[in-house]
Amino acid sequence: MALSAEVAEIIEHFQWLTEEQSNNLPKDKLEEVGTELADTLIYLVRLADKLDIDLLTAAVNKIELNEQKYPVERAKGSAKKYTEYDK
Repeated sequence: MALSAEVAEIIEHFQWLTEEQSNNLPKDKLEEVGTELADTLIYLVRLADKLDIDLLTAAVNKIELNEQKYPVERAKGSAKKYTEYDK
């Protein structure tokens, strides 16, 4: 639950911004986002530790799965879920 709250605090910084504004945060806002990202990372690492999950291995496995589900030639430029691709 704490992890979810920290992620929500990150979202608050971007919720009403345009993409351009999000990419050009003032230094003070960027530092605030960095602090919230750090909080999120700490909770995530702690949760993985408690569950005995190797986050790096899990991330590599997830990237490989996504590469299979969303091949570049079918997914690039599309917001479709992999189950919506033409068979």
